[in-house]
Amino acid sequence: MPYQWKVTPEDLFVERYRQMVASGLPVEDIDTVRSAVAEMWPDRPGGWVYEWSRLAAGYAERGRHRLAALAYGWAKFPTLADGAKKTALERQLEQYMLAAPGFEVAFERRMVIVPCEEEATVLPVHLLTPRGWAGATPVLLASGGVDTWKMDFHGLFETIALRTGMGVLAFDIPGTGECAGPMDSEDGADMVRVLAAEARALGNGRVLHLGISMGGHFSACSGLAGDVDAAIVIGGPVEAAFAPGRTFAHGMDGIVGNALGFDYEPTLVELAKSWPSFGLRPLLDLDANVPMLVINGADDVHVPQDDTLVFTGRRDTEVHLLPDTGHCAVSKMPHVLQLMFEWIDRHQIPTLPS
Repeated sequence: MPYQWKVTPEDLFVERYRQMVASGLPVEDIDTVRSAVAEMWPDRPGGWVYEWSRLAAGYAERGRHRLAALAYGWAKFPTLADGAKKTALERQLEQYMLAAPGFEVAFERRMVIVPCEEEATVLPVHLLTPRGWAGATPVLLASGGVDTWKMDFHGLFETIALRTGMGVLAFDIPGTGECAGPMDSEDGADMVRVLAAEARALGNGRVLHLGISMGGHFSACSGLAGDVDAAIVIGGPVEAAFAPGRTFAHGMDGIVGNALGFDYEPTLVELAKSWPSFGLRPLLDLDANVPMLVINGADDVHVPQDDTLVFTGRRDTEVHLLPDTGHCAVSKMPHVLQLMFEWIDRHQIPTLPS
């Protein structure tokens, strides 16, 4: 069973405010929720899940389903630590599906059999394609991290599909969202290989992999191992983030602990025992990587600069450590997208006519 831990709601608002605004929610509505939230876990007036869900329900009543899905996404944030959070995720999916006919892209919810703890499980994935797409382009595998999942990143993935003409196959990484846990580096890599095969069959046979935050760990893994044809890593932890003695900011220890499958609040020592298997040094020491684009903000409080700079000088690899921005360079996302689209164009990946 998941667990709750001590985290101050205002700290989350401070860290994620720009992300909330960038998602498309009206600033005045975000500020109203912020002023009302006084505690993290109780499902009652003043509680995080309660106030975000109240905003979402108001959108839903007015038929504004896409905004409702975004607000329910923040209601279940940062992890499914209790029944109220799980209910918020269910309502997010409900509103997301209601919003789908109005998306600028074609949408299909698909079920893929993937490995999970030496067994197999059904993983819901979302295929976003430009209208009239006939599978003549590569497919981009795409995921977020431990607390921001495929439906939360819909706007970004939709933008990528429209700009590049590619299909986007969005999924949740192990231990998060609709993907069974616990989070495990090897199991996650195996899952990506299965999804890559699915993506090859959907498109023209070429597969790119975009990973954001902890999802960037898995896109770094697939890119270094050559499991895909190209990889984009945004804010991904690969080595230094898993070093002994690492501490966490803004409640990330509890978010990660839940993804790892703990049913109680672990100590930093207990968390650290999970890290050796996540370090990608064995893959970094190889020369098997496909073309890779690696980007992060220089002021990231979660992922050390070394996890970006370690890619500097690698064959077929482009690295950007952007100044004056933090984790995943969220505050400079337009620039990140520009870098990404220019990189895709230079690698002669088919794009829509200009």
